Amino acid sequence: MILIISNNNERTTNKIVKWLLQEKKKFIRIHEDEVFEIKTENKKIFLQSKRNIFFLDEITSVWYRRGRLNIKRLQYDNPSVNAHMNEIQHWLEDYVRTKLESKKHINKESNSDVNKLLVLEKAIKLGLEVPEYFLADNTDQVSLNTTIVKTIGGNPILDDIDTNLNGIMYTSTVQIKEKTRFFTTFFQRKIDKEFEIRTFYLNGKCYSMAIFSQNDEQTKTDFRKYNLKNPNRNIPYNLPSDIEEKIHILMQSLDLNCGSLDFIKGKDRKFYFLEVNTIGQFMGLSYTCNYFLDKEIADYL
Repeated sequence: MILIISNNNERTTNKIVKWLLQEKKKFIRIHEDEVFEIKTENKKIFLQSKRNIFFLDEITSVWYRRGRLNIKRLQYDNPSVNAHMNEIQHWLEDYVRTKLESKKHINKESNSDVNKLLVLEKAIKLGLEVPEYFLADNTDQVSLNTTIVKTIGGNPILDDIDTNLNGIMYTSTVQIKEKTRFFTTFFQRKIDKEFEIRTFYLNGKCYSMAIFSQNDEQTKTDFRKYNLKNPNRNIPYNLPSDIEEKIHILMQSLDLNCGSLDFIKGKDRKFYFLEVNTIGQFMGLSYTCNYFLDKEIADYL
């Protein structure tokens, strides 16, 4: 039995589910809005929500896509008893999650987020080229027009409750000095690029795509500022074997068997590693390059 942990209506999950149905593989898909209780029957542990039920030892593989396994905790009136039982329930939940993550899997809930700063340090130690970067709470030492600013972690989408609008924080070039200090921010040397590379890593194998984003003013600094009227040219690409080997070692050191990695091919012919996204989108890359990654994942599970 395959266990899928995802969000409601997550499109990538839907694609893999179609393959699982075609291949007649048994699976359970659970969502973050489900609340499970841990129960036992005939000395076996099972989890039950209003929609799903499964025995722990019947799960053979797990795909963590998004969301979380949401487990209900019992509450007690006595504060001392409640504190003690919360600790007991924590260890039971930890056992369940650890058992699930010990099975054949793609990604884990426990390391679905990685620390970008630590990842960059590991990448440098492994011999990957990384553009010079630093942290600062002012722009006093920032070189204008040759430095970019990015988030320290993830690609957040900011929601405005009042206007019901949202926006993405894009990579941008620093063009003016700020007069005041601000929260510690990630700055990096801007690379004169030939093209960008998005690589999807799955169980030791790399699937890469070259993105010619530098040809468009709208996308040259951050290709995610998609030009829908005149899209970037994207083609299948093979990274040098030594780069792929370093990617493999990096992902192993992070205890990851799946994720999306971003590179820049500089005009100096160097390959610059930027970051890894453990739960990144990959279907666009798959369709463009005919990699059929949705089937690869379904077959593995």
